[in-house]
Amino acid sequence: MLDAVEQLERRWRYELTAVQFAVEDVPPLVSERTPELVRLARVERVGDNHRIVVHRWPIEVRTRDHGELAALVHDVVVEEVAELLGVEPESVDPEYDGGPAL
Repeated sequence: MLDAVEQLERRWRYELTAVQFAVEDVPPLVSERTPELVRLARVERVGDNHRIVVHRWPIEVRTRDHGELAALVHDVVVEEVAELLGVEPESVDPEYDGGPAL
């Protein structure tokens, strides 16, 4: 995840100054009765502070090797940054390949 964040911070340094990045093993459930679709990441907004949380386990089970893992983490971080900034993922990173929908 650090590699993905470092790449984006070079281009979006100013826009990401108030953003923290974190990794959690699994996403929280909305309810035990009606669990949401397992998300790969989420954006938390608290006042002027923002936090992008990547969920490690759901990402790891979708990949077969380190290369796929790195690519998926990159796409997920790009998607979350795009959501936070209100732009398309391709605007955040022109090399974004249209990764998985969250």
